[in-house]
Amino acid sequence: MNNIRLKDLPTFIRTTGNDPNHFMLNFLIREIDRTNRASAIVINTFHALERAVVDSLSSTFIPPLYTIGPLHLMLNNQISADDKLKSVGSNLWKEDPECLDWLNSQQLNSVVYVNFGSITIMTAQQLTEFAWGLAKSEKNFLWIIRPDIVSGDTAILPPEFVPETKDRGVLASWCPQEQVLNHPAIGGFLTHSGWNSTIESVSNGVPIICWPFFAEQHTNCWYSCGEWGIGLEIDSDVKREEVEKLVRELMEGEKGKEMKKKAMEWKKAAEEAAGAGGSSSLNFDKLVSELVK
Repeated sequence: MNNIRLKDLPTFIRTTGNDPNHFMLNFLIREIDRTNRASAIVINTFHALERAVVDSLSSTFIPPLYTIGPLHLMLNNQISADDKLKSVGSNLWKEDPECLDWLNSQQLNSVVYVNFGSITIMTAQQLTEFAWGLAKSEKNFLWIIRPDIVSGDTAILPPEFVPETKDRGVLASWCPQEQVLNHPAIGGFLTHSGWNSTIESVSNGVPIICWPFFAEQHTNCWYSCGEWGIGLEIDSDVKREEVEKLVRELMEGEKGKEMKKKAMEWKKAAEEAAGAGGSSSLNFDKLVSELVK
């Protein structure tokens, strides 16, 4: 992982000795030690996306390593052959499908999708900065705001925000994200860079603005912005001027156009991996064969 910085490593292992008793740090050390006792290592990615690291891990650990992602593409391929799988879902919140009706009325690549995941929290001030950044960008947006997104408080937007953006913005408590990211109206994704959101964005050809919060999100951001060429990063101390600038760049700038082109290339690679005869499909078949021995 050339040129990776300390700030790009997962927060759990970024203690630099300050907290050697950190629970998650020691949990991860323990799990890595146990890995060689496993029958297999399974990762929700595809080989072309993380080739160097996957190859390195494969040569490091004793059990075979199988990349079988993107899992949602693999599932969708199975659903087309088995209707009983349509009820399978993985969301932690109740979805609001009405936002899809609004997206159907929007122009191609014209909407910024904003979602910081199911557990990320922020301060009331950060929520305000994101709100005014979106407002000043003058771009259409779909913003998912969980009731508990503000730490220790209710998520309340500035009173002037809703009337100023009512003709071009939709707020919802949750949504069917895979369908949203696959919608032709979505032109970009402002995200916390959790892995599910990242790989779903990659496999739908959607460039992103990253605001990583904790865990492995900083590493995912590093990949998106530096290795894959599909992302821009917002500073953790978010300011409305930066949000406005990056949203404009994402949706209409030259850098944004380059990111969109690259994102579409990754989409094609993801579909090939999950399709018949693709690397993930073959790995899944090998994994099943290994389990039924």
